[in-house]
Amino acid sequence: LIIIMTQGPGRFEYYLIQLDELLQQASKTYNPAMFLYKNDARTKAFMLEGLSKLYAGLHNEKRFDYAKEHFKTLEDALGDIDHYDAYATQFLADPEMLTTIRMFMEQKREEKMAALNTLLVKKRWINSDRSRTKKIRKKIKKADWLETEKEATAIYNFYKKAIKDIKEFYAKTGNEFTDIELQVHELRRKLRWLSIYPQALQGKIQFVDYGITDEVTTKYLTDNIVNSPYNVMPAVGNNKAIIEFEKKYFLALSYVIYELGKLKDDGLRVMATAEAVAATQFVDHETALQKSYPLNKISSDGVKEIMAKAKELSAPFFEEDNLGKMVIGFKGE
Repeated sequence: LIIIMTQGPGRFEYYLIQLDELLQQASKTYNPAMFLYKNDARTKAFMLEGLSKLYAGLHNEKRFDYAKEHFKTLEDALGDIDHYDAYATQFLADPEMLTTIRMFMEQKREEKMAALNTLLVKKRWINSDRSRTKKIRKKIKKADWLETEKEATAIYNFYKKAIKDIKEFYAKTGNEFTDIELQVHELRRKLRWLSIYPQALQGKIQFVDYGITDEVTTKYLTDNIVNSPYNVMPAVGNNKAIIEFEKKYFLALSYVIYELGKLKDDGLRVMATAEAVAATQFVDHETALQKSYPLNKISSDGVKEIMAKAKELSAPFFEEDNLGKMVIGFKGE
């Protein structure tokens, strides 16, 4: 009855059903973690984490924080596997990479796989009639779900606050980035949530194009961004009180997320190599970092150059206030 009356629970159920199916299949395999990783359970967990994060900002914070922490733990564990698997694959294809480093990445991937298998049983995601998702359903079912108009207003205000917080976070970085993980990667995470929520909300947010002539957005509207399937909003469906985003500014956001992602990956590859060097050659972090530069075919200032490029990309984006112009408003029922 609740799902019929309000759309919030239905959004969770859409992804919970998909996650349940994967968990059920995974529980029948020799390596559940591998099955979930290979079958993109991470996306389902990510969407559910996003919904929980958003609704925790609207109402019943404790209930949704409970769900968010469980989905985040699952998503993080899958992300750890992906992190080391990506480098294991990349380094395997690089004939100049040290064998010890390749083996380190493969070993870490297996360690993270084992850790997830332990987590799945310990937190009762599997082998317990999927009681974890049952508990989460029970928690959120009792939430004080908002009526359509009030929910739209709340989501609109949530976005405005999230954008304000991101601007403040960026302002604190000063004139340059000094840390790949804590600044570049974290900024991208915060920006990415703004693009994840529309997908998770399944049609509640839609593009509008008021024909705004804004020459500064032209540089962001590359073919791969304009034609990306990730930049297509889900169909409206039975959603009411639609929240409107100006398309050009959302695409500008998507461009910066994409480009920051490439820079972040380059930086984290160096850091991952340094981690492997430190572990296999028994040297301190700074020495390992210096040894990792030639292995990745970049200069000794490589990470600084990556962070400088990230700042060069971010500065105009924030100066132009693309985020501030993105959220237009909403239409009532």
